Amino acid sequence: MSVRRLAEIQPDSFAYTPENEAWANEIIKKYPEGRQASAVVSLLWRAQKQNDYWLPRPAIEAVAQKLGMAYIRVLEIATFYTMFNLSPVGKHFIQLCGTTPCLLAGSDGIKAVLKARVGEPGAVTPDGNFSWTEVECLGACCNAPMVQINDDYYEDLTPENFSKLLDDLAAGRPAHIGSQTGRVTSEPIGGLTSLTSFYGADGCSGPYSVGGASSSSKHE
Repeated sequence: MSVRRLAEIQPDSFAYTPENEAWANEIIKKYPEGRQASAVVSLLWRAQKQNDYWLPRPAIEAVAQKLGMAYIRVLEIATFYTMFNLSPVGKHFIQLCGTTPCLLAGSDGIKAVLKARVGEPGAVTPDGNFSWTEVECLGACCNAPMVQINDDYYEDLTPENFSKLLDDLAAGRPAHIGSQTGRVTSEPIGGLTSLTSFYGADGCSGPYSVGGASSSSKHE
């Protein structure tokens, strides 16, 4: 396991926005009296999201104080879970899945684009737009290779469409979330090859597909 340390340069303070403070209070109420520490991961995650997707020391201290926990206990959690970024990341923080299904589907080509355009993992581009890291399975194996950028998944990637995606994000243009090849869910490329009488060859027009005629109406 790698050693994870806080960034050397830290902000002077951290405070939840009023909206996030109210959200945190509601989360804490879900736990029995004396068990408020159970909310620690949720509160750290919200603090990270508020702080441009990285978690500074003052945020960790603020969460510890809010939950009545020792600072070292919250620090242990923040440094253990790799979902918490302990140093600044790019405006578009890219998590590249490198697990076997994505690797077999061509994630090395996506990684090559990232190294060429962004740099090594953890580096932030000079304009502050991008940084990336390689992670374990993100659960979208059927649409591999894929990345998560901030909160959204981008799937069915190729070096070409991924490069275009980065261009769009850098220019502030709208970027299509989800499959970059037009797949609606995880249907086979080129259309269904089985169960077409149920769902239609396109996966969308059959009696059992969303929007299709219901089974009851078909057999009444």
